[in-house]
Amino acid sequence: MNTTAATHLRSIALHWADLHEAAGAPTQYGAFGLGLRGYLARLDQADRDEFNYDRNHAAHLRSLERDPIQLGERPVPVRLHILDTMRAVEAALVHCADDIAHHVQRAPIAGPTARRTAVAPYRTQREADIAAADRARRQQLAHADLVDPRRWRYTGRRTASHAALWLLARIERKPGPCRRLTDDEEQRIGNVAAGAAARVERALDIAAQQRTLSTPCPDCGGAVDVHGGEGRTPVAHCTGCGKIWAESGVIAA
Repeated sequence: MNTTAATHLRSIALHWADLHEAAGAPTQYGAFGLGLRGYLARLDQADRDEFNYDRNHAAHLRSLERDPIQLGERPVPVRLHILDTMRAVEAALVHCADDIAHHVQRAPIAGPTARRTAVAPYRTQREADIAAADRARRQQLAHADLVDPRRWRYTGRRTASHAALWLLARIERKPGPCRRLTDDEEQRIGNVAAGAAARVERALDIAAQQRTLSTPCPDCGGAVDVHGGEGRTPVAHCTGCGKIWAESGVIAA
């Protein structure tokens, strides 16, 4: 079993509701960003995004004011980058589940066919009753297999969390109308799960991150690493001279 893939899929399913809440929550500026200058640029970009959204939303509300039947609460501003993350993650997971199900999920059990009694009549009523009971049993089994909640469906409930849990069941070799995954299929699910989980963690800022800036230290020319994530304000650290920067300036030299 691919335990790393299982962890990523559980994380996605667990935090999907958090993404829904975050999509409508006020923007918070304690996330990792792209270094200190990227952090400031991120603030400016967030301001522009909110301004554009408010402007477009205001125009939409003005159009509604012309129609007296349009009543109700105003929609709250949304965090567009969260929605983009949710769309990308959901599309990737659902597509992966579609493809895996196409290869590993068996077709539903076929229902019984009616006997043509005009051509082959039953010899006794008891034989007819036994045949009818057998058809009913086989029809019940076929229906139960068709509506089995462990079966992946190509219509209806196709959410990211449902896809993550269905793929998790395949990784963990849970019982269901599917054969066991091959190593290549497990690897593919693992790759998709890793990418999706990373997107979710970045959007919610729940993972510690570290990146190296392209610009070297102005004092010694050494590489500058930026540490952040998990809701923390990013801090830059020169691996050469040891100088440390925060948004407020140099905090150690």
